Amino acid sequence: MAARRHHERQRALDEILPASGRVYVARLNGADMADEMSTFQQFSELLKFPDYFGWNWNAFYDCLRDLQWLSSDHHVLIIESAESALPEDSGARDEFFRSLWRAGQRWSYVKQPEGVTLSRLSIVLSCEEGAMSGLASRLERSRSG
Repeated sequence: MAARRHHERQRALDEILPASGRVYVARLNGADMADEMSTFQQFSELLKFPDYFGWNWNAFYDCLRDLQWLSSDHHVLIIESAESALPEDSGARDEFFRSLWRAGQRWSYVKQPEGVTLSRLSIVLSCEEGAMSGLASRLERSRSG
């Protein structure tokens, strides 16, 4: 069973990580995102948001959809214990997941000029097995909201 899980994780990593190029990986923990400010602080520090970051959800989304200052070909954002983010503020939690969803969509649907390789953003949300259905429901609501 453990060997199978290891193989599945390795295959998932192979899909996320590129074969070549400069990769920037930021690893965050939802359990450390107690409120909006701590969430913004974590992202700002680990993704090196520019000084003009406005410390609100619109600015958060704007920074996630850009990331040009990282000078990377690929960006991987790993959020462990994602189900634990913003536990006391459902409105902020909805904005958080909506911002992640919108940023992921933005990176997915940018038209590529001929002969130009665009950067890529991969967002990995990790949670305890028992929290998967709740997190999936929240993401689905974010997608439609």
